[in-house]
Amino acid sequence: MAGTFAIAPAAVADHTDSAAGKPVGGGLGERPLVGVRIAIDPGHSDAQPEDRSELTQRVPDGRGGRSACDTVGNATTSGYSEHEFALDVATAMAAELRRQGAIVLLTRSDNEGVGPCVDRRGTFAEDNDVELLLSLHANSSTNPDDAGFYAVVADPPLSDSQAEPSRTLADTMVQALVDGGFTPSEAQPDGVVERDDLATLNFARRPAVLLELGEMRNAEDAARMESEEGRQAYADALVDGVTTWLDARD
Repeated sequence: MAGTFAIAPAAVADHTDSAAGKPVGGGLGERPLVGVRIAIDPGHSDAQPEDRSELTQRVPDGRGGRSACDTVGNATTSGYSEHEFALDVATAMAAELRRQGAIVLLTRSDNEGVGPCVDRRGTFAEDNDVELLLSLHANSSTNPDDAGFYAVVADPPLSDSQAEPSRTLADTMVQALVDGGFTPSEAQPDGVVERDDLATLNFARRPAVLLELGEMRNAEDAARMESEEGRQAYADALVDGVTTWLDARD
């Protein structure tokens, strides 16, 4: 049933000794994120035609209105889908964050069927008591010359976590992507967009940012997204952003 989900075993990393309940592996120097809980939301999912009616069901948007459960997302001209891209980058991110000791939870861990609706993607953050939520997406402008990434935050804020903490997280992620060799969208000079219509952000009660990591209809952006090397570069930059924000917060 759309809108309901469970955390798949592969989506949760338990970095404790099952007998003693203590962190395993090296010390904090080797695993600086031990105990830190991080949520990653790979946008969209692989809804087949027979499942599309589930996507159109109306769910709360977090501001008193209703929105569609989800959409199928975008795709490059060669057919590489946004939901595949988002999960590929999220999986690579999770592997590195877990290597550093973090407990990483994904809102979905495969590309099968309809994933959680957008409201549940947002409540996932508080339900799992994470430090932050990153929702990964890719845009698809009608103009193939449009390129670059941008971040989105909820505005006006509905909670303290959606104010300065989310904006600081967004700014940090933008800088990390720039440092990683990615270019912000020319349409968004500072790389951050404020929106009130995204249920995933509206429902988050933890610092949360939605990232449109590039333009799927732009040839250069698409080529990077379609390559394993390019996806790893995205993941590395995003991990750097997460660790930088956590360090600054502490």
